[in-house]
Amino acid sequence: MRRALPLLLLAALGCASPGARDTGWIDLLPDASLKGWRRVPIKPLAAKAVWTVSPEGHLVVDGVDATEMLLCERPLGDGTLRVEWRYRRNDDPKYVYNGGVYVRTALDGKTWVQAQVAHGGKPPVCGDLIAMLPGATQRTDMLQHGPSPARPPGEWNTYDIACRGRTIAVAVNGRPTVTWNDCPLPSGAVGLQAEFAVYEVRAFRFRPD
Repeated sequence: MRRALPLLLLAALGCASPGARDTGWIDLLPDASLKGWRRVPIKPLAAKAVWTVSPEGHLVVDGVDATEMLLCERPLGDGTLRVEWRYRRNDDPKYVYNGGVYVRTALDGKTWVQAQVAHGGKPPVCGDLIAMLPGATQRTDMLQHGPSPARPPGEWNTYDIACRGRTIAVAVNGRPTVTWNDCPLPSGAVGLQAEFAVYEVRAFRFRPD
């Protein structure tokens, strides 16, 4: 019964699919209408189509010349967010692979917690956490020890982001990367960041505790 109420509320917002009830996972992946989701500027919203759906049903995030958030409008508390994503490969040596997955984020975008989707020579990279907290003037970085277990551009990656109380734990492709035990935000929106790169998302699910 603990999962029934969040599922019904998300369905009313257009954020849940009926099949999610079978496994305990709520399917949050938006359709082309983006119903139940909100574009939030980091820089001014791009005039182009940043969030589209491919013929395969994947959400395509085009962050080239765009820097913004897409947030599900129903704040969530404790549970696990699972995201399956991959970069579209680009062989230009100057291309920047970057993006992000949000949890416990304010709908105005001013406070946020982000699991990095970045593939580069210096941190933060895939599997690291960064956060902008209430009253802070600069972000907080929580970096993993050792190399990221992320797969290279063109291959699928799975993020599991578990949020329980003040603890947020990230696993990439089944391997733990970062655990943060002092998050002051008890709930918030989940979502994605568009910035610099193009990536696809084929699964975006939440399982409440």
